Amino acid sequence: MSERQIYDILLMAVFAMAAVAFIVLLFIRAPYGRYTRRGWGARIGNRLGWVIMESPAVIVFALCFALGDRTASVMPIVFLAMWQIHYVRRTFVFPFRMRGNRRRMTVLVMTLGLAFNVINGYLNGRYINAFGPVYSAAWLTDPRFIAGALLFFAGFAINIHSDEVLRRLRQPGEGSYKIPRGGLFERVSCANYLGEITEWCGWGIATWSLPGLAFALWTAANLLPRARAHHKWYPTQFPDYPQRRRALIPFIF
Repeated sequence: MSERQIYDILLMAVFAMAAVAFIVLLFIRAPYGRYTRRGWGARIGNRLGWVIMESPAVIVFALCFALGDRTASVMPIVFLAMWQIHYVRRTFVFPFRMRGNRRRMTVLVMTLGLAFNVINGYLNGRYINAFGPVYSAAWLTDPRFIAGALLFFAGFAINIHSDEVLRRLRQPGEGSYKIPRGGLFERVSCANYLGEITEWCGWGIATWSLPGLAFALWTAANLLPRARAHHKWYPTQFPDYPQRRRALIPFIF
C-alpha cells in the first residue's frame, strides 16, 4: 500500500470519526476540565498532559514541511506560519498560564488528543507540502485565501481574549469556577470554543482543502456538544447566570 493510499484512508477516517464523535459527545461528556470524574482510568497533571497532547501538532506539521519539496515556496511558508502561530501558543504558552493547575486530566483523553494531533498534523502538513496542488504566490490574493485568513485570525484573536478572560476569573491557586464576563462571553457561554471553530473554518477556506475541511468539522463535532453541556451546566451552579446568553453562536445557538 502506497503512502498516498494510507493518507486517503486516514483522511476519510477523520471525516467518519467526526460524525461518530459528535453523536457520542451529545450523550457523554468527555472527562476533562469540569467533567473530570472517576472511572476513566489514570490521570496526569493538566499542564504536563496538555503539552504532551498538543506537541505533535507542532512537530508533525513542521516535519511534513521540512521533508516536503515546497520549502522554498511562499504559500507553504505562509501556511506553516499560520499553523504554528496557533499551536506553539496552544502547546507551550497556554498551559503555563492556566490557573487551577492542581486539576488533572485522564491519560485516556491525553492519548486520544495526542493521536488526533499526529494524524491531523500529518494530513494537513503533507497535503500542503506534497500531496495537494501547488499553491502559487498568486493564492495570496485569491478571495478564498483572503476570506479564510481573515476568519482564521479573527478566531485566533477571540481565542486569545477568551483565554485571558477565563484565566483572570481565578486568583493564583484558585480552582473554582465563576461566571465569565466581557467580550463575546456577554453573548455566549463558550466564546473560547467559538474562536477555535472560527479559526479552523478559516483554515479550511484558506487552504481550500479536504484536510482543512476535515479539521474544521472535527473541531465543531467536538466543541458543539461541549458548548451545549457548558451552557446547561452554568445555570445549575449560578442562579444569576445571564439568560440572554446562547451556548456558542450569538442570538442563535
